[in-house]
Amino acid sequence: MPLMPEQCLAFLIAAVLITVSPGPDNLMVLSVGMSRGRRHGMAFGLGCALGCLSHTTLAALGISALVAASPLAFGLLKLGGGAYLVWLGIQAWRSGGAVRTDAGAVLPSSPRQFFAKGLLANAINPKVVIFFLSFLPQFVSVESGPASWQIAWLGMIFTAQSALIFGALGFFSGSVGQWLGRHANAGVWLDRVAGSVFVALGVRLIADR
Repeated sequence: MPLMPEQCLAFLIAAVLITVSPGPDNLMVLSVGMSRGRRHGMAFGLGCALGCLSHTTLAALGISALVAASPLAFGLLKLGGGAYLVWLGIQAWRSGGAVRTDAGAVLPSSPRQFFAKGLLANAINPKVVIFFLSFLPQFVSVESGPASWQIAWLGMIFTAQSALIFGALGFFSGSVGQWLGRHANAGVWLDRVAGSVFVALGVRLIADR
């Protein structure tokens, strides 16, 4: 594996904090699980997670091309990505942490259809493309080999932890939804933790330039 242990650990911690913070994907997983049952919720969550692989491929190919063409361009990408992550962090801190589950927005009926819906919704989301291009390069290390391979490994780690978390949300959706309903401030603090991670990553990169 071409990644250093400390590199993997830092990335995994950041990825988990970001994945568990309230967002469209995990709230929809909760919605599906609460309204349609565990199998449907887990199927939708798995689809959302596997949709990340398409963004990983695009990021690995695009960043590899940038590195080959111009190290300066890669540096500018990381700098722009750092600014974008800071902006995401500020947005997360400003959000109300609202935890809403709109089951009526989900139309498919079978677990397979829910899986396909989650896969497609994530794979074609341009915001996720931008996020991957901004987030993954922050953990690329010159000591760990080609950037494209590192991006591929980081993307697979992100996908794996997303699948586990989304699967758990789908399985325990009823209990999780009830807990979030009783603890209105939970979403606010999860957003603030994720926002702090975003800002820290962005500021670290900008300060190093």
